Formats: sequence, C-alpha cells, structure tokens
Amino acid sequence: MSAPAGSGAPGAPVNVREFEHAARAVLDPVHGDYFAGGAQDEVTVRANESAFASLRLVPRVLRGAGEPSLATRALGAEASMPVMIAPTAFHRLAHPEAERATARAAARAGVVMIAAMLSTVAIEDIAAEARKAATDPCLWFQLYPQPDLGFTRALVQRAEAAGCRALVVTADSPALGRAERNDRNDFHDLPPGMRCENLRELRGGEPGHVRQVVLSPGISWRHVEWLRETTALPIVIKGVLHPADAVLAAERGVDGIVVSNHGGRQLDTTPATIAQLPRITGAVDGRLPVYLDGGVRRGTDVVKALALGADAVAVGRPVVWGLAVDGEHGVTAVLEMFRRELANALTLCGCASPGAVTRDLVLREGD
Repeated sequence: MSAPAGSGAPGAPVNVREFEHAARAVLDPVHGDYFAGGAQDEVTVRANESAFASLRLVPRVLRGAGEPSLATRALGAEASMPVMIAPTAFHRLAHPEAERATARAAARAGVVMIAAMLSTVAIEDIAAEARKAATDPCLWFQLYPQPDLGFTRALVQRAEAAGCRALVVTADSPALGRAERNDRNDFHDLPPGMRCENLRELRGGEPGHVRQVVLSPGISWRHVEWLRETTALPIVIKGVLHPADAVLAAERGVDGIVVSNHGGRQLDTTPATIAQLPRITGAVDGRLPVYLDGGVRRGTDVVKALALGADAVAVGRPVVWGLAVDGEHGVTAVLEMFRRELANALTLCGCASPGAVTRDLVLREGD
C-alpha cells in the first residue's frame, strides 16, 4: 500500500471496507477466498452485512451528553470499548507474525481478544505476546469440545495456565460447513510449515504430535456441564441463534452467549445475527450477557447492536484484513477505526456511553 495503515495519508484506508480491498490485493488469492468465503451460496455472509444496512438510527438531540466514554466491562473485566476480536483461524495465512501481532494490538487497544483454538500460534505464546503489550490483557479462549475429553481437559488447562479469563464454547459446529470456494481452490490444509499449534499434544512441557480437530455431531449440553465441572473459568456459548437455546443457556447457568452464525461459514441461509438479536435478548431478558458477531463493519453497526440489546460485538474478518495489510499496525488501525466511528456515532445519537444507548434509537427500514 502507498501509505501506512490508518495514517490519514493519501492512499491509506479510511474505513474497514477499504482495508478489505487492500488486504485482497496482498493476500494469496486462495487464502483471501478462505477468509472471505462462507458456506455454499454465501447467502448468510451477505445477509449479515445487509441486515445492518436495513436498520436506521434515530438520534436524540440537545441531550448535553458531552464527549462519550467508550469504556465497558466484559465478564467483569475492564475493556476500552464494546468491540472484541472474534476467534478466527489461521492468522499466519495473513501475516508472518500471525496471532502474535493480533494479540499485541488487542492488548494495547484494551479490547478482549478471543483466541481461536485453530490458531497458528500456541495459546501460551499468544498470551505472552499480549503481556508484552499490556500488564493486564483480557484474553478468552475459543474451544471446540473434542470427543477425547482428556485432550479437551488438557486444552482447557493450557488456557487457564496462560491466563485466559473465559472459555468460548463454539456450539454451532457439529459438522463442518461446505465452503465451496475452498473446494474450487482445492484448499483443504495449511501450507507446509504451518500447524494448528493448540492441537499439539504437550507431554512433559514439550510439544509433540499435532492432532486433527474433530467436529462431533454428539456435542450437547452434557459437554457444557462437563466443562463446568472441569474449570472455574466463565463459560460463554457461541453460535446461539434460536431463542429457545438462549433460554436454555440462561437456565443452565452459562455466563454469556454469542449470537453468531459463524460468519456464514457453517449452515447457509441462517438469519443475519443482527436480525435475530432482538429475539434472543427478549428471550433471556437480562439474565446473562449477550454478545454478537457477524457483519459488523462500522461504528454505527456497533450502536445498532447495542440498541437491540447486545453488551458488545466481536469482529473477525476486519481484524484479518488489517493484519494482512500491515501486521500489528494494521490490526491497531482497524480497531481505532471502530473506536473513532463508535465515539462519533454515540455523540451524534446523544449518548454519553454505550450503556446510554436505548432501543428507541433504532428503526427498521419500512417501519
């Protein structure tokens, strides 16, 4: 690119969408398709973004709210804004520094990073990089429960020892969605030299054999109950789209849920997450925190999600785009774009903080 990411200089990206275009220019086209793509016809991928566009913000005026504070809390931890980094696999496909760069950027920005189980850097190294950038980073760990509960327990213990503050259990993956872009590109494995480092078996502290991740149709609430007995970490269920599942999560004492359709990468034609969010928040009625991912590209999108009941949002692909363009600095630039846009949107809506956003600030087009 002709200017440093987020520098404001001519040629630098000025919004997240421009980061996407810049990333596609530097990524291997096969890897770019992997990050951008979704399941089958990618109906849900498109819907996640277009559903935000169908919502209108209805600002209040003369509120005297002053300069907004973006600070919030996530499962009791301080965060600088209600924007988290969603778990995304294989950051080394985007940049040699991989998840190390992402972790440093997240820690310096004061945002929650949900480290992917399928990362190309081990959770211990991700946590170490985060601690280089901040004294008290907030790192959560995404988990696909494995049929081998002994190996699953070992993964949880590694996350605990690394200082992760929560487990994010991905519940929408009893099988792998059909990504036809990957089929066309014959992309079904990492390049030589890259591995899912969290899948290495550790014996005596030494890394060994790399396992294959197993997605099991037998995953159920009993696995969540087993995890509750296995760890004291808060447990967040990711992939909730049906209000009945949200109610079950609240009844079973889960610590939070993520309204998510896996970025449109699992079951195609599922509803956009922002469209489903009001049904979820209405069903749980404040009994547990509700987060959202999928299609968030603007600060105004964050405000819309907050208005419909989300406690925070998580962004995945935009972080990868920033990483591809300019490593750690690119991730930082993307996060700062969200920060500036969110502050601007809150100011224009007459809100002093994320907590001041109310349901009446959002109108669906045509209502």
